[in-house]
Amino acid sequence: MGGPWGAASPLTSPGSPQVAQAAQAPPPPRFPLYTREEVGRHRTPRDRVWVTHGTEVFDVTDFVELHPGGADKLLLAAGGALEPFWALYGVHNQPHVLELLREYKVGELDPQEAPLAPTDTRDPFAGDPPRHPGLRVNSQKPFNAEPPAELLAERFLTPNELFFTRNHLPVPAVDPETYRLWVEGPGGVSLSLSLPELRSRFPKHEVTATLQCAGNRRAEMSRVRPVKGLPWDIGAIGTARWGGARLRDVLLHAGFPAEREGEWHVCFEGLDVDAGGAPYGASIPYARALSAGADVLLAYEMNGRELPRDHGFPVRVVVPGVVGARSVKWLRRVAVSAAESPSHWQQNDYKGFSPCVDWDTVDYTTAPAIQELPVQSAITQPRPGAAVPAGELTVKGYAWSGGGREVVRVDVSLDGGRSWRVARLTGERPVPGRAWAWRLWELRAPVAAGTELEIVCKAVDGSYNVQPDGVAAIWNLRGVLSNAWHRVRVTVTR
Repeated sequence: MGGPWGAASPLTSPGSPQVAQAAQAPPPPRFPLYTREEVGRHRTPRDRVWVTHGTEVFDVTDFVELHPGGADKLLLAAGGALEPFWALYGVHNQPHVLELLREYKVGELDPQEAPLAPTDTRDPFAGDPPRHPGLRVNSQKPFNAEPPAELLAERFLTPNELFFTRNHLPVPAVDPETYRLWVEGPGGVSLSLSLPELRSRFPKHEVTATLQCAGNRRAEMSRVRPVKGLPWDIGAIGTARWGGARLRDVLLHAGFPAEREGEWHVCFEGLDVDAGGAPYGASIPYARALSAGADVLLAYEMNGRELPRDHGFPVRVVVPGVVGARSVKWLRRVAVSAAESPSHWQQNDYKGFSPCVDWDTVDYTTAPAIQELPVQSAITQPRPGAAVPAGELTVKGYAWSGGGREVVRVDVSLDGGRSWRVARLTGERPVPGRAWAWRLWELRAPVAAGTELEIVCKAVDGSYNVQPDGVAAIWNLRGVLSNAWHRVRVTVTR
């Protein structure tokens, strides 16, 4: 602007020192500045819920009830930094999550604030164990990985190093010298066991059992419609020879009856905890826990060796025939209760819903927690997109069904399901009602050069349950219970 008389003022002329200084000055802050103390005053919805990320301040009050992991998880960070909590869940390390957060930005941290001490933002996963480089990683923090599919059916027992790893939280460091397992129940019934006591007081029992993650083959559901969860291929399943004490023996020793009237449960808690100290937990029905034929273990060995850290050292639960989520690792507590485990993973995860249910309409209280899994099979050889030579084609895979139901047949098609052949099942037939381990299968068939094959497999169990032919009808928002016909397309070379 001009001066008071309409001409340029010497104080504001283009070449004046004041204008030059103004041109070099930083622009005023876009957002107000706050101290960490001021942020810390906003810890409840009543006072507004503020958090920080880096140097930015956010008011996330309106997002608390929308948080996919639950309002309680978000409120753990209220009034402080998000980083220590985000470090527990790798899903936050995606650009769209930060973009969403920035919609709630209300300020910046005062530049004069001292940076957080390194211990305040330490990596909770720094103590995780080393892993086999052959594993195909689906998330680093927490660590979740599966073996290459082509290795799955090469051995009946999955090597410990290649057994799929499903961690929800950082791997705890457990000192076997000070470890205690607590067994509790109503009426003051309790028992405390050291690792040597668990080994010496109860007969060692061994069970060969397959464990499968509820999300195995989730990637196929994602190709129909997006789902929430890790993109597991066909490798979130494995079989091991587990050794340990029967849960039944321990509970009877603690004074619990073999049978109990009414609805009762046995709840498990692990030593793996979130940033707020809440442990991973799950439960199974009391009748299964006390059944002599259910073979539920408090396992301390895997394939004849000490449990690896990733798989629950020093003690884990193994519940044969049931979804892997109930086989709690790093076990610290067993509790008999009239109610299921209150854990997030029992109440608000690992449940199945109709394809019509979305995140706006889902109500986890309307669905039971997954226990026994449906019949399953998959092709491990050849791999999708492979070029196979003309002549005799070998197709391999695995098949398994939950609840101890034996796989009695695997059908294989080379033309997308128009015609079928019966595969050869390998290994010994299991004890009826206790078919805890998978059956590996194989089919050999002649194939002509220059053709394209759509190989399909489907398993049938002893109750004549059979896999559904398509994914769309069993799609669900969490991508669990994915057991449609498995399809692999290959080209036959000349």
